[in-house]
Amino acid sequence: DSMVTQIGARLVLALAIALTISCDRATKHLAATTLAGASGRSFLADTVRLEYVENAGGFLSVGADLPPAVRTGFFTVGTGVALVAAVAGAIVFRWTGWPLVGLSLFVAGGASNWVDRVVRGSVIDFINVGYGPLRTGIFNVADVAIMLGVGIVVIAELRRNQTSAPDGSKPTDHLNHD
Repeated sequence: DSMVTQIGARLVLALAIALTISCDRATKHLAATTLAGASGRSFLADTVRLEYVENAGGFLSVGADLPPAVRTGFFTVGTGVALVAAVAGAIVFRWTGWPLVGLSLFVAGGASNWVDRVVRGSVIDFINVGYGPLRTGIFNVADVAIMLGVGIVVIAELRRNQTSAPDGSKPTDHLNHD
């Protein structure tokens, strides 16, 4: 039964990774074919804006002005190595449960953006959300997966730290006087 559960969990994670990458690739293709060269579109009283941008840098275009060789080394080679290291770390430390789900989303989003960098030299971004002057940077579905994955890992780690102390005791053990 445990082996069946492990196989099932791995299949669910593989499916989540495949769906995340497929959704990102499909939405980027849609953005490239419908938004490139067109003016931006606004929805929900300007809460959501769609506009096509090719981002040669990282988050919020940081590093976009670096020389191409440096940019490629950092964002393409460096990201590829970091993604492989993250997967290797999860295997070595035998991550399971929510942390593994979070890492899977992080790696799926990172891998999809990495493919853009390898193939195009830049990442297609097209979503911007906000209210009035308070707005996000322009991002894509892979970025959502990355941030969701990081959030899941952080919350899982915080919850793990709340439920057991370094000596293995629970924070409420001192209340039990049996």
